[in-house]
Amino acid sequence: MSKVLVIRLSALGDVAMLVPVLYSIATKHPEDEFILVTKSPLLGIFEYKPSNVSVFPVYSKNVHKGFKGLFHLIRELWALKPDKVADAHNVLRSIYIRTFFLLAGKKVSVIDKGKAEKTALTRRYNKKFSPLKTSIQRYCEVFSDLGYDPELTFKSIFEYADREFGIIEPFTGNKTGTWIGIAPFAKHRGKIYPPEKTEEVLKILSSRPDTKIFLFGGKEETDSLRTWSERYPSTVCIAGNMKFPSELLLMSYIDVILTMDSGNMHLASLTGTPTVSIWGATHPYAGFYGFGQSPDNAVQIELSCRPCSVYGNKPCFRKDYACINGISPQMIVEKIDFVLSSH
Repeated sequence: MSKVLVIRLSALGDVAMLVPVLYSIATKHPEDEFILVTKSPLLGIFEYKPSNVSVFPVYSKNVHKGFKGLFHLIRELWALKPDKVADAHNVLRSIYIRTFFLLAGKKVSVIDKGKAEKTALTRRYNKKFSPLKTSIQRYCEVFSDLGYDPELTFKSIFEYADREFGIIEPFTGNKTGTWIGIAPFAKHRGKIYPPEKTEEVLKILSSRPDTKIFLFGGKEETDSLRTWSERYPSTVCIAGNMKFPSELLLMSYIDVILTMDSGNMHLASLTGTPTVSIWGATHPYAGFYGFGQSPDNAVQIELSCRPCSVYGNKPCFRKDYACINGISPQMIVEKIDFVLSSH
Protein backbone atom coordinates (compact mmCIF):
# COMPACT_ATOMS: atom_id res chain seq x y z
CA MET A 1 0.00 0.00 0.00
CA SER A 2 1.37 3.41 -1.01
CA LYS A 3 0.38 6.95 -0.16
CA VAL A 4 0.86 9.33 -3.11
CA LEU A 5 0.99 13.10 -2.82
CA VAL A 6 -0.28 14.69 -6.07
CA ILE A 7 0.48 18.40 -6.55
CA ARG A 8 -1.55 20.56 -8.93
CA LEU A 9 -2.30 23.91 -7.31
CA SER A 10 -4.10 25.64 -10.18
CA ALA A 11 -5.63 26.67 -12.54
CA LEU A 12 -9.24 25.49 -12.80
CA GLY A 13 -8.93 23.92 -16.25
CA ASP A 14 -5.59 22.27 -15.52
CA VAL A 15 -6.84 20.80 -12.26
CA ALA A 16 -9.98 19.54 -13.99
CA MET A 17 -7.87 17.82 -16.66
CA LEU A 18 -6.00 15.97 -13.94
CA VAL A 19 -9.22 14.36 -12.68
CA PRO A 20 -9.65 11.69 -15.41
CA VAL A 21 -6.08 10.52 -14.92
CA LEU A 22 -6.10 10.58 -11.12
CA TYR A 23 -9.50 8.90 -10.82
CA SER A 24 -8.64 6.20 -13.36
CA ILE A 25 -5.48 5.27 -11.47
CA ALA A 26 -7.13 5.49 -8.05
CA THR A 27 -9.93 3.19 -9.22
CA LYS A 28 -7.46 0.59 -10.46
CA HIS A 29 -5.40 0.81 -7.26
CA PRO A 30 -7.89 0.85 -4.37
CA GLU A 31 -5.16 -0.30 -2.00
CA ASP A 32 -3.28 2.99 -2.49
CA GLU A 33 -4.19 6.42 -1.15
CA PHE A 34 -3.96 9.55 -3.29
CA ILE A 35 -3.85 13.03 -1.74
CA LEU A 36 -4.32 15.92 -4.15
CA VAL A 37 -2.78 19.23 -3.07
CA THR A 38 -4.65 22.11 -4.71
CA LYS A 39 -5.93 25.61 -3.99
CA SER A 40 -8.92 25.82 -1.66
CA PRO A 41 -11.34 27.51 -4.14
CA LEU A 42 -11.18 24.37 -6.31
CA LEU A 43 -12.37 21.95 -3.65
CA GLY A 44 -15.89 21.86 -5.10
CA ILE A 45 -14.65 19.96 -8.16
CA PHE A 46 -13.97 16.98 -5.92
CA GLU A 47 -17.39 16.48 -4.37
CA TYR A 48 -17.65 13.29 -6.44
CA LYS A 49 -14.52 11.12 -6.26
CA PRO A 50 -13.17 7.64 -5.52
CA SER A 51 -13.01 6.80 -1.82
CA ASN A 52 -9.21 6.54 -1.86
CA VAL A 53 -8.78 10.12 -3.16
CA SER A 54 -8.67 13.02 -0.72
CA VAL A 55 -7.96 16.71 -1.23
CA PHE A 56 -5.57 18.84 0.82
CA PRO A 57 -6.53 22.53 0.47
CA VAL A 58 -3.88 25.20 0.04
CA TYR A 59 -4.95 28.66 1.20
CA SER A 60 -3.53 31.65 -0.66
CA LYS A 61 -3.94 33.87 2.38
CA ASN A 62 -3.00 33.52 6.04
CA VAL A 63 -1.65 30.07 6.87
CA HIS A 64 -0.04 29.23 3.49
CA LYS A 65 0.90 32.72 2.33
CA GLY A 66 4.51 33.58 1.39
CA PHE A 67 7.66 31.67 2.29
CA LYS A 68 6.63 31.25 5.90
CA GLY A 69 3.35 29.76 4.73
CA LEU A 70 5.19 27.50 2.28
CA PHE A 71 7.29 26.01 5.06
CA HIS A 72 4.15 25.55 7.14
CA LEU A 73 2.56 23.75 4.17
CA ILE A 74 5.57 21.47 3.75
CA ARG A 75 5.39 20.53 7.44
CA GLU A 76 1.70 19.71 7.10
CA LEU A 77 2.33 17.56 4.03
CA TRP A 78 5.23 15.79 5.71
CA ALA A 79 2.91 14.85 8.57
CA LEU A 80 0.77 12.94 6.06
CA LYS A 81 3.73 10.55 5.53
CA PRO A 82 3.50 10.08 1.75
CA ASP A 83 5.62 7.46 0.01
CA LYS A 84 5.60 9.09 -3.43
CA VAL A 85 5.18 12.58 -4.86
CA ALA A 86 3.66 13.39 -8.26
CA ASP A 87 4.43 17.01 -9.19
CA ALA A 88 1.83 17.67 -11.89
CA HIS A 89 2.42 21.43 -11.80
CA ASN A 90 6.18 22.13 -11.81
CA VAL A 91 6.08 25.71 -10.53
CA LEU A 92 8.25 27.36 -7.87
CA ARG A 93 6.06 26.30 -4.95
CA SER A 94 5.74 22.69 -6.11
CA ILE A 95 9.50 22.59 -6.77
CA TYR A 96 10.21 23.47 -3.13
CA ILE A 97 7.75 20.84 -1.94
CA ARG A 98 9.00 18.03 -4.16
CA THR A 99 12.67 18.85 -3.45
CA PHE A 100 12.05 18.49 0.28
CA PHE A 101 10.55 15.04 -0.22
CA LEU A 102 13.23 14.05 -2.74
CA LEU A 103 15.97 14.88 -0.22
CA ALA A 104 14.05 12.82 2.32
CA GLY A 105 14.37 9.81 0.01
CA LYS A 106 10.86 9.73 -1.42
CA LYS A 107 10.11 8.73 -5.00
CA VAL A 108 9.33 11.88 -7.02
CA SER A 109 8.01 12.36 -10.55
CA VAL A 110 7.67 15.69 -12.38
CA ILE A 111 5.55 16.81 -15.33
CA ASP A 112 7.23 17.85 -18.56
CA LYS A 113 5.23 20.86 -19.73
CA GLY A 114 6.79 20.89 -23.19
CA LYS A 115 7.57 24.61 -23.07
CA ALA A 116 9.90 24.57 -26.08
CA GLU A 117 7.31 22.82 -28.25
CA LYS A 118 4.61 25.26 -27.19
CA THR A 119 6.89 28.17 -28.02
CA ALA A 120 7.46 26.72 -31.49
CA LEU A 121 3.72 26.25 -31.97
CA THR A 122 2.82 29.81 -31.00
CA ARG A 123 5.65 31.87 -32.48
CA ARG A 124 4.73 34.44 -35.10
CA TYR A 125 6.99 33.19 -37.86
CA ASN A 126 8.12 29.69 -38.86
CA LYS A 127 5.59 27.96 -36.66
CA LYS A 128 5.92 24.28 -36.02
CA PHE A 129 2.23 23.65 -36.55
CA SER A 130 1.47 20.14 -35.36
CA PRO A 131 -0.44 18.58 -32.44
CA LEU A 132 1.48 18.45 -29.17
CA LYS A 133 1.04 16.03 -26.31
CA THR A 134 -2.13 16.78 -24.42
CA SER A 135 -2.10 17.74 -20.76
CA ILE A 136 -3.83 14.41 -20.14
CA GLN A 137 -0.91 12.57 -21.73
CA ARG A 138 1.59 14.59 -19.73
CA TYR A 139 -0.22 13.75 -16.48
CA CYS A 140 -0.22 10.09 -17.47
CA GLU A 141 3.55 10.20 -17.86
CA VAL A 142 3.94 11.56 -14.32
CA PHE A 143 2.07 8.59 -12.85
CA SER A 144 3.79 6.14 -15.19
CA ASP A 145 7.13 7.26 -13.75
CA LEU A 146 5.80 6.33 -10.32
CA GLY A 147 4.99 2.81 -11.52
CA TYR A 148 1.31 3.16 -12.38
CA ASP A 149 -0.34 2.01 -15.58
CA PRO A 150 -2.10 5.17 -16.79
CA GLU A 151 -4.83 3.46 -18.83
CA LEU A 152 -7.78 5.86 -18.80
CA THR A 153 -11.08 4.29 -17.73
CA PHE A 154 -12.75 7.51 -16.55
CA LYS A 155 -16.11 8.42 -18.08
CA SER A 156 -17.73 10.84 -15.65
CA ILE A 157 -17.39 11.99 -12.05
CA PHE A 158 -20.85 10.53 -11.51
CA GLU A 159 -19.37 7.06 -11.68
CA TYR A 160 -18.45 7.71 -8.05
CA ALA A 161 -21.76 9.04 -6.72
CA ASP A 162 -25.43 8.94 -7.61
CA ARG A 163 -26.89 11.92 -9.41
CA GLU A 164 -29.57 13.48 -7.22
CA PHE A 165 -31.71 15.61 -9.52
CA GLY A 166 -33.72 16.81 -6.54
CA ILE A 167 -30.78 18.99 -5.49
CA ILE A 168 -31.14 21.23 -8.56
CA GLU A 169 -34.80 20.72 -9.41
CA PRO A 170 -36.07 23.67 -7.30
CA PHE A 171 -33.91 25.93 -9.42
CA THR A 172 -34.13 24.27 -12.85
CA GLY A 173 -37.60 22.78 -12.88
CA ASN A 174 -38.33 19.40 -14.45
CA LYS A 175 -36.06 18.16 -17.22
CA THR A 176 -38.13 18.46 -20.38
CA GLY A 177 -37.21 19.32 -23.95
CA THR A 178 -33.68 20.38 -24.83
CA TRP A 179 -31.31 21.89 -22.26
CA ILE A 180 -28.41 23.97 -23.59
CA GLY A 181 -25.64 25.51 -21.51
CA ILE A 182 -23.69 28.61 -22.49
CA ALA A 183 -20.47 29.67 -20.73
CA PRO A 184 -19.50 32.75 -22.77
CA PHE A 185 -16.47 34.07 -20.90
CA ALA A 186 -12.80 33.23 -20.37
CA LYS A 187 -9.89 34.74 -18.51
CA HIS A 188 -8.16 36.39 -21.48
CA ARG A 189 -9.34 38.56 -24.37
CA GLY A 190 -8.00 36.24 -27.05
CA LYS A 191 -10.36 33.47 -25.92
CA ILE A 192 -13.61 35.45 -25.50
CA TYR A 193 -16.21 35.45 -28.26
CA PRO A 194 -17.62 38.99 -28.67
CA PRO A 195 -20.58 39.39 -26.28
CA GLU A 196 -22.80 40.96 -28.94
CA LYS A 197 -22.29 37.88 -31.14
CA THR A 198 -22.88 35.56 -28.20
CA GLU A 199 -26.15 37.36 -27.66
CA GLU A 200 -27.11 36.62 -31.27
CA VAL A 201 -26.52 32.93 -30.62
CA LEU A 202 -28.57 33.15 -27.44
CA LYS A 203 -31.38 34.94 -29.24
CA ILE A 204 -31.62 32.19 -31.87
CA LEU A 205 -31.49 29.30 -29.41
CA SER A 206 -33.86 30.79 -26.82
CA SER A 207 -36.55 31.36 -29.47
CA ARG A 208 -36.87 27.64 -30.09
CA PRO A 209 -39.77 25.74 -28.52
CA ASP A 210 -39.07 23.26 -25.72
CA THR A 211 -35.58 24.70 -25.21
CA LYS A 212 -34.13 25.99 -21.96
CA ILE A 213 -30.81 27.87 -21.77
CA PHE A 214 -28.55 27.92 -18.72
CA LEU A 215 -25.88 30.64 -18.47
CA PHE A 216 -22.66 29.77 -16.61
CA GLY A 217 -19.93 32.15 -15.45
CA GLY A 218 -18.01 33.68 -12.57
CA LYS A 219 -19.13 36.26 -10.05
CA GLU A 220 -17.70 39.12 -12.09
CA GLU A 221 -19.85 38.09 -15.06
CA THR A 222 -23.11 37.73 -13.15
CA ASP A 223 -24.59 41.12 -14.08
CA SER A 224 -24.16 40.54 -17.82
CA LEU A 225 -25.61 37.06 -17.64
CA ARG A 226 -28.58 38.17 -15.55
CA THR A 227 -29.34 40.86 -18.09
CA TRP A 228 -29.50 38.23 -20.82
CA SER A 229 -31.62 35.90 -18.71
CA GLU A 230 -34.14 38.72 -18.20
CA ARG A 231 -34.11 39.64 -21.88
CA TYR A 232 -34.64 36.21 -23.43
CA PRO A 233 -37.30 33.58 -22.67
CA SER A 234 -36.49 30.25 -21.05
CA THR A 235 -33.03 31.51 -20.11
CA VAL A 236 -31.68 30.98 -16.58
CA CYS A 237 -28.60 32.60 -15.03
CA ILE A 238 -26.60 30.05 -13.05
CA ALA A 239 -23.72 32.39 -12.17
CA GLY A 240 -23.85 33.37 -8.52
CA ASN A 241 -26.75 31.04 -7.81
CA MET A 242 -25.10 27.62 -7.54
CA LYS A 243 -21.99 26.20 -5.94
CA PHE A 244 -19.49 24.05 -7.86
CA PRO A 245 -21.00 20.63 -7.04
CA SER A 246 -24.50 21.74 -8.05
CA GLU A 247 -23.20 23.29 -11.28
CA LEU A 248 -21.50 20.01 -12.14
CA LEU A 249 -24.70 18.13 -11.39
CA LEU A 250 -26.66 20.47 -13.66
CA MET A 251 -24.08 20.14 -16.43
CA SER A 252 -24.57 16.39 -16.39
CA TYR A 253 -28.23 16.87 -17.38
CA ILE A 254 -27.53 19.39 -20.14
CA ASP A 255 -27.69 18.12 -23.73
CA VAL A 256 -24.88 20.33 -25.06
CA ILE A 257 -22.90 23.22 -23.63
CA LEU A 258 -21.23 26.05 -25.52
CA THR A 259 -17.94 27.24 -24.02
CA MET A 260 -14.77 29.08 -24.81
CA ASP A 261 -11.34 27.48 -24.37
CA SER A 262 -11.95 27.82 -20.66
CA GLY A 263 -12.40 26.07 -17.35
CA ASN A 264 -16.07 25.43 -18.07
CA MET A 265 -15.10 23.34 -21.09
CA HIS A 266 -13.14 21.07 -18.77
CA LEU A 267 -15.81 20.99 -16.07
CA ALA A 268 -18.43 19.93 -18.61
CA SER A 269 -16.05 17.24 -19.86
CA LEU A 270 -15.89 15.78 -16.35
CA THR A 271 -19.64 15.22 -16.44
CA GLY A 272 -19.57 13.56 -19.88
CA THR A 273 -21.55 16.40 -21.45
CA PRO A 274 -20.97 17.10 -25.18
CA THR A 275 -19.26 20.46 -25.55
CA VAL A 276 -19.07 22.89 -28.45
CA SER A 277 -15.98 25.03 -27.82
CA ILE A 278 -14.94 28.28 -29.53
CA TRP A 279 -11.23 28.77 -30.25
CA GLY A 280 -9.61 32.10 -31.13
CA ALA A 281 -6.02 32.99 -30.25
CA THR A 282 -5.44 29.52 -28.80
CA HIS A 283 -5.67 26.17 -30.56
CA PRO A 284 -6.50 22.56 -29.59
CA TYR A 285 -3.05 21.58 -30.88
CA ALA A 286 -1.51 23.04 -27.70
CA GLY A 287 -2.95 20.11 -25.78
CA PHE A 288 -5.73 21.68 -23.73
CA TYR A 289 -8.80 20.24 -25.45
CA GLY A 290 -11.59 18.90 -23.26
CA PHE A 291 -11.22 15.29 -22.13
CA GLY A 292 -13.33 12.90 -24.17
CA GLN A 293 -14.66 15.65 -26.44
CA SER A 294 -14.87 15.14 -30.19
CA PRO A 295 -12.39 17.31 -32.14
CA ASP A 296 -15.22 17.87 -34.62
CA ASN A 297 -17.02 19.99 -32.02
CA ALA A 298 -14.41 22.77 -31.98
CA VAL A 299 -15.46 25.97 -33.74
CA GLN A 300 -12.48 27.77 -35.24
CA ILE A 301 -11.15 29.38 -38.40
CA GLU A 302 -7.69 28.70 -39.73
CA LEU A 303 -5.32 31.67 -39.87
CA SER A 304 -1.56 31.58 -40.35
CA CYS A 305 -1.09 33.51 -37.11
CA ARG A 306 -3.01 30.98 -35.02
CA PRO A 307 -2.22 30.08 -32.37
CA CYS A 308 -0.38 33.16 -31.14
CA SER A 309 -0.56 32.11 -27.50
CA VAL A 310 -0.98 29.06 -25.33
CA TYR A 311 -3.28 30.88 -22.92
CA GLY A 312 -4.78 33.65 -25.08
CA ASN A 313 -3.12 36.35 -22.98
CA LYS A 314 -1.00 38.01 -25.67
CA PRO A 315 -2.33 41.10 -27.49
CA CYS A 316 -3.32 40.57 -31.11
CA PHE A 317 -0.53 41.87 -33.38
CA ARG A 318 -3.12 42.39 -36.13
CA LYS A 319 -5.20 44.49 -33.69
CA ASP A 320 -8.46 42.96 -34.94
CA TYR A 321 -8.67 39.54 -33.27
CA ALA A 322 -9.77 38.11 -36.59
CA CYS A 323 -9.29 34.62 -35.16
CA ILE A 324 -12.36 34.93 -32.98
CA ASN A 325 -14.23 37.87 -34.53
CA GLY A 326 -14.32 35.96 -37.81
CA ILE A 327 -16.48 33.21 -36.35
CA SER A 328 -20.13 33.87 -37.19
CA PRO A 329 -23.03 33.14 -34.82
CA GLN A 330 -24.50 30.90 -37.50
CA MET A 331 -21.38 28.70 -37.49
CA ILE A 332 -21.87 28.17 -33.77
CA VAL A 333 -25.59 27.44 -34.01
CA GLU A 334 -24.96 24.94 -36.80
CA LYS A 335 -22.35 23.15 -34.69
CA ILE A 336 -24.72 23.00 -31.70
CA ASP A 337 -27.42 21.55 -33.94
CA PHE A 338 -24.95 19.01 -35.30
CA VAL A 339 -24.13 17.83 -31.76
CA LEU A 340 -27.78 17.70 -30.74
CA SER A 341 -28.68 15.63 -33.79
CA SER A 342 -25.80 13.22 -33.06
CA HIS A 343 -26.95 12.31 -29.55
